[in-house]
Amino acid sequence: MTRSVVQPGPRNLITDIDGIAVGQVHDARVKTGVSAVLPEWRMVAGVDVAGGGPGTRETEALDPDRLVDEVDAIVLSGGSSYGLDAAGGVAGWLGARGRGFRLGASPVVSPIVPGAILFDLANGGDKAWGEMPPYHALGREACEAASKDVTLGKAGAGFGARAGQLEGGMGSVSAVTENGLQVGALMAVNAFGSAVIPGTDFFWAAPYELAGEFGGRGWPSSLPPVSSFDPLAGSKADTGAGGNTTIGVIATNARLTQAECRRMAKMAQDGMARALRPVHAPVDGDTLFVLSSGKYELGEEARALALSALGGLAADCVARAIARGVYEAGKAA
Repeated sequence: MTRSVVQPGPRNLITDIDGIAVGQVHDARVKTGVSAVLPEWRMVAGVDVAGGGPGTRETEALDPDRLVDEVDAIVLSGGSSYGLDAAGGVAGWLGARGRGFRLGASPVVSPIVPGAILFDLANGGDKAWGEMPPYHALGREACEAASKDVTLGKAGAGFGARAGQLEGGMGSVSAVTENGLQVGALMAVNAFGSAVIPGTDFFWAAPYELAGEFGGRGWPSSLPPVSSFDPLAGSKADTGAGGNTTIGVIATNARLTQAECRRMAKMAQDGMARALRPVHAPVDGDTLFVLSSGKYELGEEARALALSALGGLAADCVARAIARGVYEAGKAA
């Protein structure tokens, strides 16, 4: 990958990446929701889990030594462990349409649908669902809603989210280069940590902002050493440590192996550290997935260098998407 100018894509959304659509639904009464990333074709994927309290589905299938290296969808959901059922709804919807992994001559496909959840059980919504949590149905509905449009802020998996002491929500951005490389991120922000500098409305991610996408507030003109701040300032520490986790999907048109997707996911976790303080806490379940559409050839010459740049770009997108999600959720509050 040669060095070139980076700018947002036409939508400044993850759907700027070739072959990516997103479906989002929510239940306002329950104060929860689901976001499904649906590729137009099966895509190579990887994952990295950095939080201390994750809730995931089929992440083990994304180990590079496993049989399957491509997925049919990735699901982000509220609902804690109940929300994992949303991926079952998505799998059912895909399977009914013949979309999935087919082993040998099997007449039935097996959709590969990894997912991750965030904890929104204590946000005041009506969770008296008895033996029928809504997530399986929400997963199916998210598939039906899939498009290139992505509602930001209080939507999808981020509908019932909070980020530190602020409203959390869904954020998405993209980055494209002059030579055709595409990277995008979709983040559900329900972090334990704070997205803003303590005592201000300035985002930690401000240095990475493009085109005023989260308000163009910039950086404070005067700032004490960051290490002098209480590391828990602005977090959920004062209101109880429960109800956390930031989860997301990164997509790129670069052709990657499963191992390279995992490395990209690991590098992209640094974007969380650029946008949230603290991050990857014992009470967070921070998880990032990567999808490769395979339409852009990085080439083999200096491939490690190209992958390093790609991971850095992904981290920038994650930081931007987190701040944008909090910004858009605040506008709706």
